[in-house]
Amino acid sequence: MTAPERRPVISARDVHKSYGRGSARFDALRGVSLDIHTGESVAVVGKSGSGKSTLMHVLALMDAPTSGRVDLDGVDTATLRGRTLNRTRNTTFGFVFQQFFLTPNTTVLDNVTLPLKIAGVGARERRRRGAAALAQLELADKARNRATDLSGGQKQRAVIARALVNDPRIIFADEPTGNLDSTTGGVVEDILFDLNHRHGITLILVTHDDDLAARCDRRLHIKDGVFVDTEAPA
Repeated sequence: MTAPERRPVISARDVHKSYGRGSARFDALRGVSLDIHTGESVAVVGKSGSGKSTLMHVLALMDAPTSGRVDLDGVDTATLRGRTLNRTRNTTFGFVFQQFFLTPNTTVLDNVTLPLKIAGVGARERRRRGAAALAQLELADKARNRATDLSGGQKQRAVIARALVNDPRIIFADEPTGNLDSTTGGVVEDILFDLNHRHGITLILVTHDDDLAARCDRRLHIKDGVFVDTEAPA
């Protein structure tokens, strides 16, 4: 008996994304299609301006495609509007960016629990879940510190804790080690892949780092808004 085919957690079909009009029009994505399954680690690789960050923003529902379709668990995301869209994005995805986007003079705990505050979670539950996320990233002792007092590696771990605080199914990481030295960057990589391997969190990385991309299950090479090659591990 043939096993049923797994439905992808994210599916994109013929996605286009353009900015501007007329002679100022720029086509960032030109007909991208892909499937990503639960528990995969996927690297989107390309040079600056290739469309990789635009693709991440569209897949993460931070921006809508000009045309084409993006499905999340088989649901056309174009049907998600307003609060439903915000809630879906806030509870399904976690985000790790090259820029830390931490509020410098606010405590680490308050930075980590910001997604919960946006979601309307009560203060006591926010503190509990935030403390658990910080403990997971070995930052429990920094909870009351100001974010500005952290080292670069600690700041990125705090960002990962913030990404985890809503118990996401998918983590999007855009150049997550770009601002870190090689040793600290290696630690951050290990944390992300541990979350993928041990906890089954789907990991979607945007990077120009070939070594980082090589750790993923698949590499998708994008150039001028289209995929030019895909690679799986040998």
